[in-house]
Amino acid sequence: MIYLHLMELNNRYQSLDVFRGIDVALMIIVNTAGDESTTFSPLLHANWHGFTLTDLVFPTFLFLVGTSMSFSLKTYEVIGQGAVLRKILKRMAIIFLIGYIVYWFPFMRQNETGEWLFRPFATTRIFGVLQRIALCYGFAAIIVYFWKMKGVVIFSVLALLGYWLLLIVFGDLTLTGNAVLQFDTWLIGERHLYHGEGIGFDPEGFLSTLPAIVNVLIGYCAGIFIKEKGASYETIAKLMMVGAMLVFIGLAWDLVFPINKKLWTSSFVLYTCGIDLLVMAILLYVIDIQKWKGWTYFF
Repeated sequence: MIYLHLMELNNRYQSLDVFRGIDVALMIIVNTAGDESTTFSPLLHANWHGFTLTDLVFPTFLFLVGTSMSFSLKTYEVIGQGAVLRKILKRMAIIFLIGYIVYWFPFMRQNETGEWLFRPFATTRIFGVLQRIALCYGFAAIIVYFWKMKGVVIFSVLALLGYWLLLIVFGDLTLTGNAVLQFDTWLIGERHLYHGEGIGFDPEGFLSTLPAIVNVLIGYCAGIFIKEKGASYETIAKLMMVGAMLVFIGLAWDLVFPINKKLWTSSFVLYTCGIDLLVMAILLYVIDIQKWKGWTYFF
């Protein structure tokens, strides 16, 4: 098993690791951009519908979780289904718990008189960024391992179309009337949601995790394709064609189902995955084919 793991690491592409490093660097920049009133607008999230560079950071991270899975899940084949399921669920639970504790920490708050009081569970935020990563990784890994590529395609289509239907039938696309807000409020209660939007609404809530899983699955498919075809001009051309197609479909869908990061709309999924595929193709060309690597160490 150790030999297989080392073999997978040796078969990795430096461009994928650089892509991850670029995304993490951008994540640090947008999270420390300073005063919102004086921040360069691309370093801010879109207020509601729309898209900025900052909106690309999180879906790209999920996309790269998927590419990493394409290299790591192969090693699970030798340990049996029960062990695989336990491994996936354990990792998912640990990441989710760390994310939850980070939001709850330091478990105390000051009241109006300056007295320190224990922050009760009833006021803690349940979902968040790490929690979404955990759920998306866990569900995507289970789909990939047990349903294979056919299941990946079927789930992705049904998830994106089904999510669109849910948001249209059970509400509108406003901050206060969307189905994501209604479902998450019913599931965990208003006090457990994020309140940064002025009301209890969680952009990383449970319902909107459904389409986010597809970001991981598309990343997984891209990783499998690169592993099978290698870093070649054919690989780059096909990645760019699929990426351009997804961008086009996302923009076309935006006309009736707006690109919206906070609702994580289906058009947002396709648009961001399309951009990620284009960036991945460029990095494969620059780093793994042309071997222009002098600039990559930082990332």
